[in-house]
Amino acid sequence: MFTGIIQAMGTIGARERRGDDVRLEVAAADLGLADVAVGDSIAVNGVCLTAVRIDDGGFGADVSVETLDRTSLGQLDIGSAVNLEKALTPSTPLGGHLVSGHVDGLGTVEERYQDGRSWRFRFRAPDRLARYIAEKGSICIDGVSLTVNGVDGACFDVNIVPHTMDVTRFGGYRPGQSVNLEVDVIARYLERLMLGDEAATPGAGGITREFLARNGFRAD
Repeated sequence: MFTGIIQAMGTIGARERRGDDVRLEVAAADLGLADVAVGDSIAVNGVCLTAVRIDDGGFGADVSVETLDRTSLGQLDIGSAVNLEKALTPSTPLGGHLVSGHVDGLGTVEERYQDGRSWRFRFRAPDRLARYIAEKGSICIDGVSLTVNGVDGACFDVNIVPHTMDVTRFGGYRPGQSVNLEVDVIARYLERLMLGDEAATPGAGGITREFLARNGFRAD
């Protein structure tokens, strides 16, 4: 688990194709790896990866086909900047929100403009994730814990203060860029719990009007 508070930025130092998977080497001298052991988790752009090699300058991690398909890690070039966070401990201040490091899908930067001293960003989420994104709720973008300021269909806005622009990848975001999205874990599990016994039915979808009608919900 993580908090969504970025501890350092690193860069992709190397990437090696190993069959269908990829070994990433991440330069992370500023992260402070003295307390990290092989087998520990590190979030890279919001993706929970297992460190398989560590030295003072960085770490290596394997990225599976599933992760390459669902996240933006496969799009990163050597030299690309990445947001980094070590796994939380019982004494870690929970400055953001509980983040699992399990990316739900890819979003797209739609717009960015200055708003006072801050920046306002608009993102488009996949349609299937829109129902989990609520105004003043929490969302994780490339590993950064943020508050949703507004929602319009599958699009949502966040406000980025100057500090966050300086210490994360947000400063380099441009329209059309892909980002990793993780919705609030409570919203994700709540929907599954509401399905009850139907969750065990093959092909069971999410909460639909038909599902609500079968379970006694009346729109009037």
